[in-house]
Amino acid sequence: MKRITKHLMGAVLGAAVAVTGFATTAQAEGEKYILVSHAPDSDSWWNTIKNGIALAGEQMGVEVEYRNPPTGDLADMARILEQAAASSPDGIITTLADFDVLSGPIKAAVDQGINVIIMNSGTPEQTREVGALMFVGQPEYDAGLAAGIRAKGDGIGSFVCVNHVISNTVVAERCRGFADGLGVDLGSQMIDSGQDPSEIKNRVQAYLTANPDTDAVLTLGPTSADPTILALQEMGLAGDIYFGTFDLGTEIVKGIKDGIIQWGIDQQPFLQAYLPVVILTNYDRYGVLPGNNINSGPGFVTKDALAQVEKWAGEYR
Repeated sequence: MKRITKHLMGAVLGAAVAVTGFATTAQAEGEKYILVSHAPDSDSWWNTIKNGIALAGEQMGVEVEYRNPPTGDLADMARILEQAAASSPDGIITTLADFDVLSGPIKAAVDQGINVIIMNSGTPEQTREVGALMFVGQPEYDAGLAAGIRAKGDGIGSFVCVNHVISNTVVAERCRGFADGLGVDLGSQMIDSGQDPSEIKNRVQAYLTANPDTDAVLTLGPTSADPTILALQEMGLAGDIYFGTFDLGTEIVKGIKDGIIQWGIDQQPFLQAYLPVVILTNYDRYGVLPGNNINSGPGFVTKDALAQVEKWAGEYR
């Protein structure tokens, strides 16, 4: 832990903070924190994460940096984590998308004396196992369960879960929770859609053609939701088939507004990025740390509650 006097000076100098690039880096005199995600460059949902760390860096007077594997390759992410630790930052904020691939580099960073917070992907149990300080994110199974219970109340009995991140086993818990909420077996109702928009659209159409009695579609974020909207529109099902999604984005908000999507589950990614920077800074400066993990979601966004969400979609929501 660093001396408080140094950080009081850092706070004064922090008035000169500037945000550069696309809200990915805030420069300041003070601590340095690196956020490493599993997201490919093509996933626009993570722009909110970038905005979150940039704003926190500006407000706290610290330097923040966002790093990710351009294609979403988890082995590449593991190398990025190792490189981040080698640069000896004051702290690392990272997703734990695959425990087997990423736990080693994370444990090594902790053993090096670097404070780590897990955000977005992972579980509190995995967080303890790798020695990280805490987890900030949405409990994925619980979120899926809540969505399934809601859908069951709306008369849904079958569904297809369009999973565009099949390698992220924690995210798949959303599909399992949804099935349990409905009281049905997941079975083959989860499909590996890949991340190519055209392929996602084709696979959704193929599934619904082969399973015409499907009651609902569940997508796991804008990457799968946006092409699914197009798939349903081409099939003449937009607005007729029950459609729920995780996360928010410009097209998702428009889909909710137009009555194509019944609800979106907001896990509040802004908080997943913003809070760890604030927590790490205060921990470094004053030795204070929240006693529990922080659940950033889930929260259901429906058509009757869109005004503020629509205003900030893709930026802070």
